[in-house]
Amino acid sequence: MYYLINEKLEKSTKNEFRKGKSQFVAVMTLEEWKNTKEDFEMGIDLDIDPNEIYSTKAIVNYDSLTGCFSIPDRDDFEKYYDFLFALDEKGIVFIDDHEYVNGIIDRIQKTKKWRFPSLERFIYDFLEEIVRHDRELIEKYEKELTEMEDLIAKDSGEKLSDRANDIRSDIRDLRVHYEQLLDFSQELEENENNFFTHENLRYFKLFTSRIERMRDETMAVSDHALQIRDIYKAHLDIKQNRIMTLLTIVTTIFTPLTVIAGWYGMNFKYMPELNSKLGYPIVIIVSLFIVVGSLIIFKLKKWL
Repeated sequence: MYYLINEKLEKSTKNEFRKGKSQFVAVMTLEEWKNTKEDFEMGIDLDIDPNEIYSTKAIVNYDSLTGCFSIPDRDDFEKYYDFLFALDEKGIVFIDDHEYVNGIIDRIQKTKKWRFPSLERFIYDFLEEIVRHDRELIEKYEKELTEMEDLIAKDSGEKLSDRANDIRSDIRDLRVHYEQLLDFSQELEENENNFFTHENLRYFKLFTSRIERMRDETMAVSDHALQIRDIYKAHLDIKQNRIMTLLTIVTTIFTPLTVIAGWYGMNFKYMPELNSKLGYPIVIIVSLFIVVGSLIIFKLKKWL
């Protein structure tokens, strides 16, 4: 697919974009790129294997800028959208064997209208589309962590530590992605080959500032998730300590009763009260006195 960067992103043909009246955007598969790369007159060979893309980066060449994108799926951070790109002052080519880039291009074509069209403005909008729902995602994670904190306080949360770890893992992947986008945007700002006009470099600075803020937000959410995990662990420790305290109290109360039961269970002939009619009631009363007395002492000591 070929597009011209005019007031809007307009579909074009291969012959039209070669006339050079407007800067262009092209999206093609790797096989198509290999067959048509000479038409773009960029004089480059992409030395990145599409099957070995692990990050988002830009590489400055003598007369071009090349690189790759590795975009984590916001619904499943185990999945990534990988594609290549090459650009010069005439336009940009995306090499994508999937439909990720086409989806972004389609949204830009439907929603963007430029007073001052330029390649720089298109790249800015393209990068913005990559992160367009991320602020809502970060806020959702922050809200979920706050709700988890409330559940812990109400003693009604289960397996919250695992969920907090999942969120922290997703946020870590997102933060790494932002750091790569920062490096990418700063490479564009550098404008080593003078592909971009000086006044339009502000678009890249604007994007850099936004990504820095979002990266800082992910760091705050990551710290919050770590705090939730620590709070949950501390809460479990407190519950366990309470249980151990209760068991200790019960054991302490019943230890004298166990001694009495063991003592009178020996059944010696001349044991006190063994043949008395009041022996059994006396032992019961003594046992009750020990239980009540122990409870009163524990209460006064504030152990209960």
